[in-house]
Amino acid sequence: MSNLTLKQLRYFEALARHGHFGRAAADCAISQPALSVQIKELEAGLGVTLFERGARQVRLTGFGTEFALRVRDILRSVDELDDLARAANDRLVGRLRIGVIPTIAPYLLPSLIGHLTDDNPRLDLQVRETLTPRLIEELGDGRIDTAIVALPVSEPAFVETPLFDEAFVLVRPVAEAGDPVPSGEALRRMRLLLLEEGHCFRDQALAFCHTPSTLPRDGLDGSSLSTLVQMVGAGIGVTLIPEMAVPVETGSAPVCVAHFGAPQPQRTIGMIWRRSSPLTGQLTHIADIVRRAATAMQDRHAAEARGLPSGQRANRSPLMP
Repeated sequence: MSNLTLKQLRYFEALARHGHFGRAAADCAISQPALSVQIKELEAGLGVTLFERGARQVRLTGFGTEFALRVRDILRSVDELDDLARAANDRLVGRLRIGVIPTIAPYLLPSLIGHLTDDNPRLDLQVRETLTPRLIEELGDGRIDTAIVALPVSEPAFVETPLFDEAFVLVRPVAEAGDPVPSGEALRRMRLLLLEEGHCFRDQALAFCHTPSTLPRDGLDGSSLSTLVQMVGAGIGVTLIPEMAVPVETGSAPVCVAHFGAPQPQRTIGMIWRRSSPLTGQLTHIADIVRRAATAMQDRHAAEARGLPSGQRANRSPLMP
């Protein structure tokens, strides 16, 4: 135990998480042989085997599973010590690990990154794009500092800060541009294309249609909003997308966009972080920057839709906090 190091614990945690030497080594930015040596030295120092080695993957032993729980607590505490030091500054400096769900990242990040770096020039921004369940897991484990997701997530260990509300719009073939906009109930009888299971946006769209997510559907699922819009353009069906995605996703397909009448389907976008995080004050400031970035993004989209010069502000209501 005298030779136990934080580096070994981080390598162990990566291997326990990935269950594969190659992926764990890539995650740790070291070679696979170097990772293997460190894990063997860790096991030798402990005097116990932590992993069962297989041809394609590795699995934790019984002791390794219990050891992993303690290691994650230790690494989280070490990271929070670093956060405590950074919390002494009014502005965030150094690393900020931020997670974003896929139905937000491609549309908000171009505006957000500029606003963040302008406000915090010493910030080392690291972005992680993945589904909400994975972000919640990584936030709880201390692998990211905060996440931008659709609220609520209803996790007692997290602070939830609403940022803005966003409407869903209907995307359908351009030949249907003059047709009445269907209600949520009517959408149940149409071929509604949705994101594959695991995306919270899928569940929100089904909720608007009053369709339980557990019921089998006669439709096609896609892995991205871009795929769904292209399928609509090919005449396969209709889909819902968040309003922020319209300028990016609808320009390269023969589709039209329609807004629903009241009650309009929408989602609340927010930021979450651990209640125990020493960076709460700084993350609250970051949330204000995200709101400004979202408003700037919507201003730009509105100006482009009205054919105004790029920097000219369109007349519209701002995103609601």
